[in-house]
Amino acid sequence: MIDFSPTEEQQLIVETVRQFVENEVRPLARECDEAGSVPAALLASAHELGLVANAFPESQGGGGERSAVTGVLIAEELARGDAAIALAILSPGLCGFPVADFGDPALHDGVIGALTGSSFTPGSLALVEPRFDHDPFAPKTTATADGGDYVISGEKCFVPWLAGGEHVVVTASLDGAARAFVVERSAAGLKAEREQNMGLQAFETAELRLDGVRVPGTALLAEGAVRDIVTRGRAALATVAVGIAQASFEVARDYAKERHAFGVPIASKQAIAFKLADMSIEIDGARLLAWEAAARLDAGEDALREATLACQQAARVALQVSDGSVQVFGGHGYIRDYLPEMHLRNARGFTSFEALALI
Repeated sequence: MIDFSPTEEQQLIVETVRQFVENEVRPLARECDEAGSVPAALLASAHELGLVANAFPESQGGGGERSAVTGVLIAEELARGDAAIALAILSPGLCGFPVADFGDPALHDGVIGALTGSSFTPGSLALVEPRFDHDPFAPKTTATADGGDYVISGEKCFVPWLAGGEHVVVTASLDGAARAFVVERSAAGLKAEREQNMGLQAFETAELRLDGVRVPGTALLAEGAVRDIVTRGRAALATVAVGIAQASFEVARDYAKERHAFGVPIASKQAIAFKLADMSIEIDGARLLAWEAAARLDAGEDALREATLACQQAARVALQVSDGSVQVFGGHGYIRDYLPEMHLRNARGFTSFEALALI
């Protein structure tokens, strides 16, 4: 029997996150977008909830309660509040989970210990490259063995680069295979330049240049890390895109109920009502694809295909729904006084992350 209902524990987690979003995330969403960063106090409050730390193994300072399905439920709720803030809150997992699953034990204390400590420490992942033919499984960034070390050279973009981070996981080609390395952000030869993107303004990203960056042999993650990173990353991006779409739908629905034309709410007009109905249908479909990918991950099955389909569909739906929200608002949807224009800018990026539109 197929059950699409979260467990009681998951429902409690969702309600906790939803309350946090309503009280602390949504009131700051526009302010963060304008400022181009997320306040440290907000990130600290989210860290206290243990949304990421609880998923790390107990032996590494976490709560030992990792579930991909629970993760997508949390990510969607956070993204309903604001996608950029959600990505910032969830960023410790970019470093932490690959190290926990594939890292040398020598890395655990230094990397995971910082992420599960008393204060918020962001994570970072350098996967995407500034090339039209970017392929996560065949990066142009290279790593060469040199004695017991590795030397990494290349360029990356769309790299989360929040203040206070200590490590970044970098993918590179080693002997013809895609591998992942843990690099200190302060390493010699690594330069980062803040990007100016159309959307997700509060989520600070950078373009990296690695010029002969030397890392020890223990920095190399085990085989299979890149495939796992891509699979879990696509599932996560899919559910964040669903969160954007859901937020866009909700503001459009509520506005359509309140806005009157010719003496009646515009929601009673078929053109608007049918558009809202189509939005809801598309969102539910994209959400189920993300849940399917997460369920396969929890079952220990390969989910690359499912995660890729979910990411492709959710990216399309987020853009379609957020654009529809702008249309429901009419002229008001285009100005910064209302949320639809921000949702549309944020949604647009999901067709660019990891060059999904070209895969």
